[in-house]
Amino acid sequence: MIAGHSAAATRQGLLLALASAAAYGTNIVSAQIAGQAGLAGPLLVFYRVFIMLALVLAATLIWRASLKVPARERRALALFGLMSALVGCAYLSSVAFLPVTVAAVVFYTFPILIVLAEPLVTRARFSADRLVVALIAFCGVAMVVGPDFHGLDPRGLALAMAASIFAATQFFAASASATTGLLPKLFWSHLLILPVTLAIVQATSGLLPPQSLALAPLAVAVTIGGYLAGFLLQVLALARVAPGPAGLAFCAEPVFAVAVAAVVLGERVGLLQYAGGGLVVAAIMANVILEQKLRRPAAA
Repeated sequence: MIAGHSAAATRQGLLLALASAAAYGTNIVSAQIAGQAGLAGPLLVFYRVFIMLALVLAATLIWRASLKVPARERRALALFGLMSALVGCAYLSSVAFLPVTVAAVVFYTFPILIVLAEPLVTRARFSADRLVVALIAFCGVAMVVGPDFHGLDPRGLALAMAASIFAATQFFAASASATTGLLPKLFWSHLLILPVTLAIVQATSGLLPPQSLALAPLAVAVTIGGYLAGFLLQVLALARVAPGPAGLAFCAEPVFAVAVAAVVLGERVGLLQYAGGGLVVAAIMANVILEQKLRRPAAA
């Protein structure tokens, strides 16, 4: 657990993590709709990062807030920004060589990596119970996305696995910079993310003018809004709860994505996907119960 955080803050952090997962899950579906209108994923990533940076800068000027970062957390914040950029870069690149479902399953090994690495990176003790919960959540995710293992490319597998490692590192870096203010954390991280996303978009689809976003205005708005809300909620969550339980909460993201796709796009959900969603929900509930159980002795 993050030192000094109460049980109430931990519960709040888990709820924020689930809300972030819901926002990111919605963002995936709207990005697919925008892609069908001719707007490539890297282009949407660039504009959402650009808008986040502009909004944070505007808020800083309006509220005359400081962008100062505590000296002891500057390395962690720089790592957080770099990992945030590399997660998107590796994950987006992996789907050029793999089916999206396979990339998703490989990527969502990151909660397991967090649970295994947490005792080495933080003061938290290894929890076999949490590892079991993480494995159950991973099985649920695999059932929800229904991966197609035909035609696997080692390059895609390597990129998806790299994205998983980057995501786990991102969670630890965010936790290590927990006392940095919200605005400076958003500003400096996105200042690092922006040039990386610009390089990706120039190397892939090319940078189109803002007017191109009018090809699918509603889908673009939901995609950008989902990212803004998701990233903001993720930062708030990781300032309140340790990486292990937070990572498990994010296993709900593909479940939300499938549910939104079923409602908005009319995609059919099979029995296996329902069962997988049930496993993820059960794992998240077990995660909350386990977190309360682990905190009880400290509160006594």
